[in-house]
Amino acid sequence: MTVGVTLNASDAPNQVDATIQLAKEAAEFGVRSAWFGQTFGADSPQLAAIVGREVPGLQVGTSAIPVFGRHPLLVSSQAQTAQAATHGRYHLGLALGTKLLTETGFGLPFERPITRLREFLTVLRQLTETGTADFHGELLTATTPVLARVPGAENGVPLLVAAMGPQALQTSGELADGILPYLAGPRALADHIVPALTAAAEAAGRPAPRIVALVPGVVTDDVDGVREKATENLAFYEQIPSYARVIELSGGRRAADLAVIGNEKTIEAEVRRYRDAGATEVVFSVTEIAGEADRRRTWRLLGELAG
Repeated sequence: MTVGVTLNASDAPNQVDATIQLAKEAAEFGVRSAWFGQTFGADSPQLAAIVGREVPGLQVGTSAIPVFGRHPLLVSSQAQTAQAATHGRYHLGLALGTKLLTETGFGLPFERPITRLREFLTVLRQLTETGTADFHGELLTATTPVLARVPGAENGVPLLVAAMGPQALQTSGELADGILPYLAGPRALADHIVPALTAAAEAAGRPAPRIVALVPGVVTDDVDGVREKATENLAFYEQIPSYARVIELSGGRRAADLAVIGNEKTIEAEVRRYRDAGATEVVFSVTEIAGEADRRRTWRLLGELAG
């Protein structure tokens, strides 16, 4: 899988029905993967499982489930069920989350996120590979008095992390199968993210990690108008320190500076830049920002690039 898209139908009358239709359309254009975000709305592993059943051959993934407010035993059950439902086409993404959403939504202190991520990944690896766990950490405890495996998911679940900072990259290189960086441009990938992740994986004796670069972008002739919309829609990320840092490392001042907006040649050139910077897969997000016609135009190009 080389080129994918995120699917967001949260404004539709029925999000599940609309997501299935979008996924079918993406597959018809030749797009290889569909990814689903996770906030407080639809359950992304369940949505991925449904889409994977309805659209055979399409890879599906979660990008990404925050580790705060959840327990790895429950996330493992969700992920393994999605894996069995899709016959091996599900990819689980995890995230640290944000202080605002964690403390406001769950009422939990956003403390020691890297330790929590490390323990979460350790338990998930045990559960998804063996169906058992016996872990007693500083923040998490997970034991399996009964078997915690799902028949049909024996080959495990790929574990990815929305990691971009040094400590998260170190942890992901040691314990995960790859990362899901967002708003990390080719410069940040090549100079900072890919070398740190690869070194951590090599030191841990793990295979070369996947780098699934999520990129906001769309094919359109209304470059200025869409750039203005992107500036407004992506401004939220500028308030989050980890994103602000990676935007700066990418050579941008605003989050929208990392959005890829232009004609087919522009988008194709940028996809190649991401690949040259070390991305193993490129996933476009917010492709709906310029309207249905430009979304389809974007997906058609991405399907051609995936082929």
